[in-house]
Amino acid sequence: MFRQASRPLLLGAALTAALKAALVAIATAAGAAEPGHYGYGRPATPAEIAGWNIDVRGDDGAGLPPGSGSVAKGTEVFAEQCAACHGTFGEGEGRFPKLAGGAGSLKDDRPELTVGSYWPFAPTLWDYINRAMPMQAPRSLSADDVYALTAYILNLNDIVPGEFVADRDSLPKVRMPNRDSFTWTDPRPDTMAKPCMSACANPADVRISSTAEGRDLTPRTTGPLDTMQPK
Repeated sequence: MFRQASRPLLLGAALTAALKAALVAIATAAGAAEPGHYGYGRPATPAEIAGWNIDVRGDDGAGLPPGSGSVAKGTEVFAEQCAACHGTFGEGEGRFPKLAGGAGSLKDDRPELTVGSYWPFAPTLWDYINRAMPMQAPRSLSADDVYALTAYILNLNDIVPGEFVADRDSLPKVRMPNRDSFTWTDPRPDTMAKPCMSACANPADVRISSTAEGRDLTPRTTGPLDTMQPK
């Protein structure tokens, strides 16, 4: 009876020892990992990072890649890749947007928000074309083709001359007609608060300065669930 009863105890002890060894191995591997790392995945390779790191800053062109493209080359690329939707001269086809024209129309009842009339920075045009165009095959254009398209569209809007060549040096220097009409600092007071995670405002000091009560800003619902009553 004693021997038969002791076998499960011996087997349990062996399993316990194996489990402890496994836990020690896991803890050792976790301890060897980088701080804050859970032991999953791996660092991204430079090639993988480059595939996602494609943003171009508008005001100074930071992020523009090597390459160049002329207005003449852009005429050819535009005819092949863009004219079917945007028209031969950027006038737009059907419901697709115009790319050129609209100068002086921003205060009209129906303003034309084209590259020439509205956009503030030329590098932003390169960034958008590179990310999203052509619509049926985004990211399929080479950097040189994107530079060429950017030069051609700027030329359509009479912003650069016909001999202009777009590259990472010349593009940030292009002065867009509507650049000075943008407000870069949000004047709304509810957006001026600084992010706070500790030592924030004392709740006892917070006061409601105004409400929407009595201003008819919130439309009432309809039907049997309409229980809104004035205070």
